[in-house]
Amino acid sequence: MKRTIKYYRIIWLKYDLPAGLSVFLVALPLCLGIALASGVPLYSGLLSGIVGGIVVSLVSGSQLAVSGPAAGLVALVAASIISLGDMSSLFLAVLVAGIFQLLIGIFRLASFANYFPSAVIKGMMAAIGIILISKQIPLALGYNQPDFWTSGFLQLFSAGNFLGNISEFNHHITRGAILITVISLVILFRMQQDSAKKLKIIPAPLVVVVVAVLTNFLYTYFTSETLLKHNQLVNIPPNVFHDIKFPDVSNLFSNFKIWKEGIVIGMLATLETLLCIEAIDKLDKRNRITPINRELVAQGVGNMVCGILGALPVTAVVVRGAANADAGGRTKMSAFTHGLFLLLAVVFFPFLLNMIPYAGLAAILIITGYNLAKPQLFYGMWKLGLKQFLPFLITIIVILLTDLLVGVCIGLIIAVYFIIQDNFRIEFNLSKLQSENAKETYFLKLHTSVSFLNKVKLRRTLDEIPENCKLIIDGSETKFMDYDIQEIITNFEISANQKKIELELRGIEKIALVKTAH
Repeated sequence: MKRTIKYYRIIWLKYDLPAGLSVFLVALPLCLGIALASGVPLYSGLLSGIVGGIVVSLVSGSQLAVSGPAAGLVALVAASIISLGDMSSLFLAVLVAGIFQLLIGIFRLASFANYFPSAVIKGMMAAIGIILISKQIPLALGYNQPDFWTSGFLQLFSAGNFLGNISEFNHHITRGAILITVISLVILFRMQQDSAKKLKIIPAPLVVVVVAVLTNFLYTYFTSETLLKHNQLVNIPPNVFHDIKFPDVSNLFSNFKIWKEGIVIGMLATLETLLCIEAIDKLDKRNRITPINRELVAQGVGNMVCGILGALPVTAVVVRGAANADAGGRTKMSAFTHGLFLLLAVVFFPFLLNMIPYAGLAAILIITGYNLAKPQLFYGMWKLGLKQFLPFLITIIVILLTDLLVGVCIGLIIAVYFIIQDNFRIEFNLSKLQSENAKETYFLKLHTSVSFLNKVKLRRTLDEIPENCKLIIDGSETKFMDYDIQEIITNFEISANQKKIELELRGIEKIALVKTAH
């Protein structure tokens, strides 16, 4: 026992402690930025990171995954606040999401995520990326008025004096915020390049935060036009935990919308977690496989705690997991350590966090959104053909016009349509053979599985067989054939005599037709 404890202490000191510190430096600005983008208090994002690090890691079976607030849930959380009307109801929905995930894990149903078409999932993530970018642009510009996209940006193109509209627009933006955004974007783009591999030992978000803080400090020596206002900086109160508002659990059964939003949050959080777990397992040099049902139990417990504490929902996050793997993390103690560092930062050093400009965080999230909706993704989906591109594109458009749940449902319908259409085509094919005794011969090959979905196409194909010919229907390789298909073939056998069609059946059992009473 002592030897085991000593071994894990050495592993933690040598590998997991530095990896946890590295993940903390990546997670801190993301926790703040995602809370900002979601429209919740900043402490909700920090609490989410703490719960994801300390609570989820203890229950999870993954050694490298790190949980916390996810950029993929930003649009959904923001929409849920509007739908439910207040923060307290949102956090109750997060509690419901946790219960939903816990039940999925307990009943071992995690494999349901495999039934979502890849095109729809990619479309959903791309739409989230676009929404994320759109929400950060006002902060990136230091725009000091509400409704940027309606009364701000669109006002530029309204009838009247265009130059006057630009002058009015410039009056509401902050040059200092724009400069910080531009510098931050340049740093982030530069550090993503392959030529900057040596720089990647330092987390890019940390570099952006430090540079943004230093730039704003230098503004004090310049004109007031560049100096950021107080409301353009992070504002975490000294006693942050005194401001936590716990949701009233008694309201859980008074509003059906809470359950609806909770299940939607739970489904999306589950999908994102399972996709991230799959990606993170591929980064594990020891080829360890995460038990996905246990992971959902861990996520469910974490989201239940988040809902009770008033924190954002958590998922496993690729960015944090990849940072953990790159930093040499060995066990889940690195994720636990990162959560511990977040807790210490919030409790003892909030004054340092309050020096961070929102513009720097906005730049980080703009790049996060860009990575979810890269132009290369659209081009790659286009190259795969319309059957992949249309569900992908329609999912994006509908999500942007309505909400995430409607968009995913419409995308699924489009994807299923193409699946059914393909099923019509591939389960049998008709070919023309060389004529026998001056009689045209046709060969209808049935494939492995022929279901009722093929009945319309099969009936039409048989009706088009000309008179005075021979038809061979080969079902010797068919392992499953619906009764509907057998019925169509039997009916055709009766009508074939009238059309003088010589019919040969191979590997197809004849059935007794059920006559309909008139």
